[in-house]
Amino acid sequence: MDPLQLAIIGIVVVVFVVLGPKKIPELARALGMARKEFNEGMKAPPSTAGSPTMMGGSMDELMAAAHKLGITTEGKTKEQISDEIIRKTAGT
Repeated sequence: MDPLQLAIIGIVVVVFVVLGPKKIPELARALGMARKEFNEGMKAPPSTAGSPTMMGGSMDELMAAAHKLGITTEGKTKEQISDEIIRKTAGT
């Protein structure tokens, strides 16, 4: 056997003895979930990575809601647009 193979087998045996048979599946599951989340984060489109958000929605969603309500958005801050949406939907 190659010394590298012996080292890998030795590490596996030590991990098995130290963690026990009940903890190894939990560790493997946690590592799998961490890798999945990392991969999903890497696949996120760059256009949404730094978009400003307000109340869980993006600036694009805020603009779309304003346009649907007939609110002009040109030259206004997101706070001003949000305030106008609230006033319009509240009926004041």
